[in-house]
Amino acid sequence: MKKEVILSSAYLAPVEYYTKLFAYDTVHIEQFDHYMKQTYRNRSTIASADGSLSLTIPTEKSDDLKCLMKDVRISDHGNWRHVHWNAFVAAYKQSPFFDYYADEFHRFYEHRYEFLFDFNMELCNWICEQIDLHPSFVMTKDYVANVEDMDDFRELIHPKKAYVQCDSDFLPKPYYQVFDQKNNFLPNLSIIDLLFNMGPESLLVLRDSIVKHE
Repeated sequence: MKKEVILSSAYLAPVEYYTKLFAYDTVHIEQFDHYMKQTYRNRSTIASADGSLSLTIPTEKSDDLKCLMKDVRISDHGNWRHVHWNAFVAAYKQSPFFDYYADEFHRFYEHRYEFLFDFNMELCNWICEQIDLHPSFVMTKDYVANVEDMDDFRELIHPKKAYVQCDSDFLPKPYYQVFDQKNNFLPNLSIIDLLFNMGPESLLVLRDSIVKHE
């Protein structure tokens, strides 16, 4: 395995994404790619009582046809902060660690961030802090289509792509979920699902979800 990886920005990224933060010495976060909707850049998936639920951050329309990720502004449309927070409470109020993290986590939904990239990174840094994960982040300085000397998961970790086909290094280890008796285990949800259900043991789940190739 190469020691460096490049990833897209992501909103409360899935477990697969965080296994890369665990596994690689250096993690490059792309900020000069053209922003695309219907990706993890502004979408995360949690476990509700009715199964998987996608939460999407609305973004401002740009004058540029191709807006860079670092320039994407968050919209206030649809009172989304309130909607997302209520969804987290409904999904995780019965989880073992929700009350422990809720106050700090809620602050991200009280503050109005201007740029999506900044919001995503601050959430990511906070989550890493909670689970004792210490990735070495490097923000990209320009866009390079074909990177060398590092593994490129920018477009492979994607809500419409199956990790089974795209990522042979990832095999999600099942863990306790609030609604697993009703929905069975739902793999590769947002890291927030893992954090609220497993707390500090989240790191062990990440470790055990990485396939070690001979």
